[in-house]
Amino acid sequence: MNLDQRKIYDITPTVSTELAVFPGDTRYENSFLMSFDQGHHLSLSAMKSTVHIGAHADAPSHYHAQGDSIEKRDLSLYLGKAQVITVSRQARQRIRPGDFTVKIQAPRVLFKTGSFPNPHHWNDDFMALSIELIQFLTAAGVQLVGIDTPSVDLADDKILEVHHEIHRSNLAILEGLVLESVADGLYDLVALPLKLKGAEASPVRAVLLGG
Repeated sequence: MNLDQRKIYDITPTVSTELAVFPGDTRYENSFLMSFDQGHHLSLSAMKSTVHIGAHADAPSHYHAQGDSIEKRDLSLYLGKAQVITVSRQARQRIRPGDFTVKIQAPRVLFKTGSFPNPHHWNDDFMALSIELIQFLTAAGVQLVGIDTPSVDLADDKILEVHHEIHRSNLAILEGLVLESVADGLYDLVALPLKLKGAEASPVRAVLLGG
C-alpha cells in the first residue's frame, strides 16, 4: 500500500508550556524575538526545554557513562514494523511477560498502559517495564521498546534497572507516547530523533502508519 493511502496515527503529545515533565526537569518555554504584533516583518522565536519533552527517544548516554549520545544512534531502529500491545496492571506496577498473551510479531513493540492518561498532569503511579520483560523481548528479536508513560522505569526508581537492562540488550527506547486512539496490532513506526550532538535524548514526532 502506498504511503498516501495509509492512515497516519499521530502518537505524539503536543509540546506546550502545559506539558508535564519529571519534577525538577526543565519545562518547555517559548519566547518571541520578533513578531508581527510588535511590528516586525517576520515571526522569530526561541525555545528552552528538556530534551526528554513529550514523545522522546532516550540515548544510551542517558543511563550509561560510556553510552552513545543520540546523534550516533542507528536511525533504522526508529523506522519500520511495530506492534502495539495493551496491558493492564495495577498502578506503579512493572509489566511482566505473562501480562499479555499475543505473540511478538515485530521488532518494535509499543506498550499501551493508559496509566499516564493526561500529558498535562503529572502522576507518579504510572506503569513501567521489567527486567524480565526486556529479556523476553530481546529473545524475541525486538530492537526497540516504547511506552505511553514518561519512563520505562517506575517514577521513583533511582537505580534505573530497566534502562540498564535495555543497555545490556542494546535496545532503543521511546517514552511519552500517546496511544489511547490506537488499536492493538501491527503498524509502521516513524519516530526519528533529532541529530543533537552529545545529547542524551531527543524529542521525536512519532507516528504510526496503518491500513
